[in-house]
Amino acid sequence: MSNRPLTHDEAVREVYRLTPQIRDYDEFMYLGVRWLAYTMFFHHANYRSQAINTDALGFRFSDHRGRAIGVADHQSDRPINLLVGGSTALGTGATADGWTVASRLSHHTGDPWLNFSGRGYNAVQELLLFLMHQHRFNRIGHVVILSGINTLALEGLPDNLATEHGRYYYSFEYEHYMNRYNEDLKRRANTYASELDQRAKGFLARCLGKLLDEDQNPADMVITDDGTDTRERVRRAAWVVSHALGQWQQLLAGTGATLSFVLQPMAYWTRDFLTLEEQEVFHAIDSCPNNFWRLFSRILGKEVHAPFASAIKAVCNDKRIGFADMNQLLQDSPLIDTSLFVDRVHFNDQGYDELARLVARHVIH
Repeated sequence: MSNRPLTHDEAVREVYRLTPQIRDYDEFMYLGVRWLAYTMFFHHANYRSQAINTDALGFRFSDHRGRAIGVADHQSDRPINLLVGGSTALGTGATADGWTVASRLSHHTGDPWLNFSGRGYNAVQELLLFLMHQHRFNRIGHVVILSGINTLALEGLPDNLATEHGRYYYSFEYEHYMNRYNEDLKRRANTYASELDQRAKGFLARCLGKLLDEDQNPADMVITDDGTDTRERVRRAAWVVSHALGQWQQLLAGTGATLSFVLQPMAYWTRDFLTLEEQEVFHAIDSCPNNFWRLFSRILGKEVHAPFASAIKAVCNDKRIGFADMNQLLQDSPLIDTSLFVDRVHFNDQGYDELARLVARHVIH
């Protein structure tokens, strides 16, 4: 394979050539953000494409015995299982709804599994999403949380974007555009401030806003994890995940549901090599990185994986929550030498099916 430098446009075309289904996921994401109370944002509802489709609430459909099932249409008195997580649980990279982990769990277990995931969500948002929809489920069998990487990646955001509620996807965008609202307040015609003070603030705000708008599009802001302390980042992320798991346990107490956490895999944590197909697509992705991928630069090594996994496992053991590390489970998979990844944390159809098979075999009892 050739690792020649690629322009941004060449890289995007190469990604779509190697993994054409990714175009649907990109279009799905770049429709814009559907802002939603409490969880902050969520998927577009009633979205239709060849690769990904969502119900009336924005949840991705999963397949159970040839029938599309979603959260919006679920009848609360029917038994159900939930697969929780971010974009890996969502199934980014699958060629169709039927190849996500939730769908393949339905295939491997014979029981219905809902895709209860949020692209870009951290551990806290996953929990909040359940709080918003808990009333829809009266009979839950298993809750499997396939997660961890989003929280770790987002904890790599610069300190100036941190809040007392943690770090999250759209941290920069949220602060920037809400501060624009504060500037709008200062320009209001009728306020409690004095007219002179108000006019002065309004003039300065308009000038500053104009300069910012002409100088740079905030959507093009480059954010990296270059200034982060990796050890502290791992500690924070492990605490956030572990604390959320304790809250999950409290929410599910008395329901009879089993709770398990599966640390989602990352390509460089799972094995020491990439297949030729994976090398090609990884090179293309690295040639057109977005801010989310830039937050991975300091967490790709296995020296990060071990303390992160161990910290979460210790809490799970203490709380008697099921724990599995998919990075380790995949190492013993008969498919380990084949192409599984479409990027660092997302899989192709074969990869998602194997994740589901391993969950069904090693996690669900």
